[in-house]
Parts: sequence; structure tokens; C-alpha cells
Amino acid sequence: MSLERRLQHAFTELAKQNHEQPNSSTVVKAIAGQSGKSIQSRRTFLANSLAASGGLALAISLRGNKVVSAKEATISAGQDGFSPNAFIDITADAGVKVFALHDEMGQGTHTGLAIFVCEELEIDPSEVRVEHAPADGRYNHAAFGVQMTGGSTSMTTAGEVMRKAAATAREMLISAAAERWSVDRTKCRAEDGHIHNTESGQKLGYSELASNAAQLEVPKDVALKAPKDFTRIGKPTHRVDSASKVRGTALFSFDRKVDGMLTAMVERSPYFGGQLERFDDSAAKKVPGVRAVVEVDSGVAVVADGYWSALKGRRALDIQWSPGRGAMLDSRELRSQYHDMAKRKARTVESEGDCEQSLANHETLHASYEVPFQAHAPMEPLSCLVTLRDDGGADLVTGSQFLGVDRMLVAAKLQVDQEKVSIENSYLGGGFGRRANPKSDFLVEAVDVALAAKKAGVTAPIKTVWSREDDIRGGWYRPMYVNAMSASFKDGKLDAWRHRVVGQSPIRGTLFEPVIVVDGLDTWAVEGATKLPYHISNKLVELQTVTLPVPVQWWRSVGHSNSAFAKESFLDECAEKLGRDPLELRQELLRDHPRLLRVLNTAAEQAHWKQPLPEGMGRGISVHESFQSFSAHVVEASVEDGKPKIHRIVIAIDCGPTVNPDQVIAQMEGAANFALSATLEGEITFKNGQVEQSNFDDFRVVRMHEAPKIEVHIVDSRDPMGGIGEVGVPGVASAVCSALHDATGKRVRRLPIGDQLS
Repeated sequence: MSLERRLQHAFTELAKQNHEQPNSSTVVKAIAGQSGKSIQSRRTFLANSLAASGGLALAISLRGNKVVSAKEATISAGQDGFSPNAFIDITADAGVKVFALHDEMGQGTHTGLAIFVCEELEIDPSEVRVEHAPADGRYNHAAFGVQMTGGSTSMTTAGEVMRKAAATAREMLISAAAERWSVDRTKCRAEDGHIHNTESGQKLGYSELASNAAQLEVPKDVALKAPKDFTRIGKPTHRVDSASKVRGTALFSFDRKVDGMLTAMVERSPYFGGQLERFDDSAAKKVPGVRAVVEVDSGVAVVADGYWSALKGRRALDIQWSPGRGAMLDSRELRSQYHDMAKRKARTVESEGDCEQSLANHETLHASYEVPFQAHAPMEPLSCLVTLRDDGGADLVTGSQFLGVDRMLVAAKLQVDQEKVSIENSYLGGGFGRRANPKSDFLVEAVDVALAAKKAGVTAPIKTVWSREDDIRGGWYRPMYVNAMSASFKDGKLDAWRHRVVGQSPIRGTLFEPVIVVDGLDTWAVEGATKLPYHISNKLVELQTVTLPVPVQWWRSVGHSNSAFAKESFLDECAEKLGRDPLELRQELLRDHPRLLRVLNTAAEQAHWKQPLPEGMGRGISVHESFQSFSAHVVEASVEDGKPKIHRIVIAIDCGPTVNPDQVIAQMEGAANFALSATLEGEITFKNGQVEQSNFDDFRVVRMHEAPKIEVHIVDSRDPMGGIGEVGVPGVASAVCSALHDATGKRVRRLPIGDQLS
């Protein structure tokens, strides 16, 4: 059974346990409001300067693989409008609206989904509005069977769904125009948001035809355009959300307000696994604006009129914690323990040939590579607004990548069926996996706060917010890993390759465990280490899983962020051992992998690999496959005042057919800077059981003046489409470290680089 089928089965079983109601059409009615007489921010000023209007006229929706009529959709939703599983709405006064089944968190998904629609509907993306889909089973991921955004799969899985909905709408609009003009429909064609009469030259806008089209029968089969006829897919396209973000009208979770809303902040244990022993809230209750102080599962919540009152109230709490197992956490000790474990044989994940025999009988090379715990640190901190309902349910407004799982777990917390839980999503100010939390931590906690406050007599809507410090200190992290690498050499060639991974599993204890963990082994922890593309006769991958109280989850590129660093760095060391050029050795070993070889050669050519650099500068190269896409990086770097200086990154990417080349370039550029932050200085460390970092002053990300010149070259490809959002991360760290070795002769085997070169 494929991974997608296994995931779908797991979600189906979980839904049964939580009484999933697949036809639920509840929509959150929470709206953005204004707060008091506070001075208006630029965002608020711009938002207040603009207005919008609505009114639905046509809906084309999908239930499974079936297109449902607008009439049926209307009946299922009641008088408020069409069914919320509609992908396209055409209105008399607001034009074409597209409901996006995947989130927009800066990666350009809404634009890509709009392009799919616009290609078939024959309208320019600038002429459509894209809105967030609410939590509803009819927006489930086409492959995974649950509503979510992640795994760099939005474009690869949603394209056919969106195109089919748009093509169906197009054909219905053509039929409506033909009836209006009393002509054969072959005399009508769609172009630029209008239906044109090819005989008379008349034209009608889609909005003018919407009410007529809504009354027609839905065609069972519609023809999709052939790639040779595409006019929008594959063409550079401006982002559909840019204008609203520039004007300040785009609403993020932190922006969302309703009348009478209160704000809550939770004081959580500074130790992972710590328990609350006692607290004194007398000083906190004296802070102006504080309405209540309540104990919740995760700690103590202060509910107040606004953020600053809640924060001041929280600071005034007198709390004593029992540290539990978390008190033992110390990064130096953990590093030592991990390296000791890496010296011992671990569980075999994948084996080819006889690696151990080759290592025993031939000249060998050994090295260990280490990556730290890593915070996601999205620019927008977490928040969730909860309004409890009289029927025991709740309306939530948030920014999440995991709406399907969130709805299940919130319903379980409330002890109600999912039909009594509605979640309205917002723009996400970054995610990187953090907002796809396996426990739905920040949503479930927000519901817990609302329930506790209600018991204390506070019944207003409550938005629970996290500060930057809360999220950086409060987990969930990319696991720390140590990679023990070994190679043997025979007749001047690589003969054996062993990759031993030591670290926590981000999958164990989650709903993914039954399908990702195979025979006790987390396959995501070793992705990128397994299925090694290099032509080596004897290969072995081993995994030693560590159990710690530190909460870990997927981080942008998941296991690839670790395995690619170790794999590509060690291959460079093997090249040095053999006296080979790192590029030429890769070219030789990739002879059976044309797509990897193609991006490798492209990056090398564009970076002028053979040309000498100025004195003191060095080059490094890497190539890696992840999320069904293929990328190569060439980095030029030097050391200035003991610190790495990254001058240039040249990237080649083969993701198959592109939907929006601008989107691909932006993602590769953003991923490179994201990866640079983790490579140069970003890490989470523990001392005396507590996280040492707190904000961007000590958990540093690359500043604008530190960002290098980045060149992205898209390799023209008709091969199957792959992902893009995470693909640009894995290859950066090894290429940076190899470039610094080329410049200085010093090897860096532990991230972040920090002051190791000083």
C-alpha cells in the first residue's frame, strides 16, 4: 500500500473515532473588527479605507470526483449561501471567487491554485479573488484524505481538482450564453472573463451569466486543455495576494477580532514535562484589564482586555513548577551521549551488498555530522480565537496548516461531534511545519482556556496568543541528530557507504505513527539517507531512535534537512580522500540518475565551477532529491573576521512542469535564506533543563545585509511535477560548509557554524 493510501486510511480511522460528519457545512461567521479608541496602525488605517461586497450566484463544487450542481449546493447550505465546499463562486457584484483548499503562508499557493482555475476559465488571475477554505471534509487533501497543507504537495495534488471545477464552470457559462443568444454553443467561446459570440461579436461577462448558468445541469465530463494550449500555466504571474498585503487588508490570525473579544496568555512550564505545583495570582489580578486567571492543562492562563494587560498579568504570577524529566536536559551532555550511541551498531533500515565486509577489508574514512534542535520561528506568532457556542461546540479563527486534524482534536476536547466545530482560517505569517502540529497544541489549548474561563464566569470570545518567546522556548522543534558516516575505498573508487542516524522520531506518538513507522523504524527520520542515488556497490543505512521529553515535529524539509547535510558533506570528504574534484565525482556516481545529473551540471555551468575565485574565497556544491523534485546548489563563501561570509548561491531546480515560475524562484530564494539561518547561527540549546534562546536576538536569522546574491535556474522539464516549498532547504548547509573548507581548509561538521572558524 502506498504512503498516500496508508495516510488516508489512518485519517479515516481517526475520523471514525471522533464521529466525523463528512457533509458538515458549518462556516465560521467571525469577522474582523476594530478595538477601542487605540491609535490606528498603518495596517488598520489601510484596512478601514477599503470595502468589499458579496452575493453568490454560481457554485461549482466537488464531492469526491463528482461535480455537484449549484442548485444542490444551495440546498445543502441553506439560505446563507452555497455549500462551503465550492471551489468557484461567480457573483453578480464581486466577480469570480476561488476557494483555496490549501493555505497561503507566503509560498504562493493561492496564486498557483488561481492559475489552475484561470487557465480553464479563461480569465486573468488579477481578475479573481482567492479566499481561504473553512475546515470542512470536502476540502480534504486529494492524496492524504484530510484537510491540510504540507509536504510540498499543494500544486501536485490540487491541480486537477481546480482545473476540473473551472472547466465545468466554463462549459456551463458557454451554455448559458448560447441560450441567451439562441445560438448553437459551438458559436460561443470563453476568453478574458467573457463569453464571446463568434458570429455577432457580442460578449457577456461571467457575472452577467452566473444566474442563468446556475440553473443548468452540470456536464458529467468536461475536456481539460492540453498543455500545448496553456496560456497561463507555466507563465510568470504576479501574486494574487500582494496587493492586499501591501495595503494592509490581508488578515492574519493575529489580526482577527470580534466584538467583545478578550485576550489570553498562558504561562507554561519552563521544563518540558514539568508539572504545576502551585501558583499565586493575587498580584496578577490587580493588573488593570485582567479579567480572570485560570488553570489549564498546559499551565496558567491570564485572560485580559488586551495583549499588554494579559502579558503584564502573566508576568505578575507567582508560580512554582516541578521540573520532572525535563530537568536533565543539557545540550553538551546530549551531544556526548548521541555521539557515543553513534559508535554502536543500530537498527538496519536499508541494506544493499555487504557494507560491513567492505569496511572491514578496505581503506576507510569516518566522520560524524551534527545538527541541533531547530525552532520553526515563523514571523507571525501563534494565536487562536475561540467563541464557545450554546450547543457545546465552538467557532475558531486561526492560522493553521492542519485544519482536518485540528477539527478532530478540538471536537474531542469539547466532547462533541465535529459538526459542532467550525474553524475559519487566515493568512499564515509563515508555517514551516509548526502550524501543522500533530497534537493541534495551540488550538486545543485555546479551547481549554475558553472552557476554564467560562467556568470562572467569563463568557466572552477569547483569543489565546503566544509571544515569540513562548514559541521559541515552548517547543516543538526539528530534532537534534548525529550522523556517523563511514566509507571504504577499493581500486581508487568508493566501494561502501554507511550512514547511521541517531535522533528522536518526530512521528512517534502522533496519528502518523501507524503508517510512517514501519517495524519500529521512523522512515521520515532517514529520508534522504535511504535510496542513495550514488552508484556505490555496498550501502547501509541504520537508525537509532532516542526518547526525550523534548516535543519534536516536522520542520521545513523534515528528515532531508539533516540527511542531505551529512550525505553531501561526507561525499566531499570522500572526493578529497580520492583526490577527485567534488563535481566530477558526483557526475560519475550519478550516471543512473539523469534528473539529478541535469541540475548538477546546470548549477555548475551557471556558477562557472572551473573558473578560479579571488583569493580567500571558496566554492562548494551539493545535489539532492526531495519531495519528487531535484535541486543543486553552488555556494561561494569566505571568512571575514572569523565569521562566514556567503557571497553567492547558484541554484538549479527541476520540479517538472511549473505552474508559476516566479513562485518557484521565490521559494528557492526564500528556502536558501531560511536554510542559511540554520546553517550559520540558528539553534535551540538546553542548560539546566531550560531552553537558552528566546527571541531573534539570540535565535538569529539571516539579516538583509547578510543575505547573499541568489540565482535560480529552472531546468525545463516534462517529467512528473514535484514539490517546491521545502526543496530548496536541504542542499544549502553542505554547500556552505564545503565552500568554507575550500576557502580555509577547515572542515565544519556541526551546525550551526557559529564561531567554529574564528
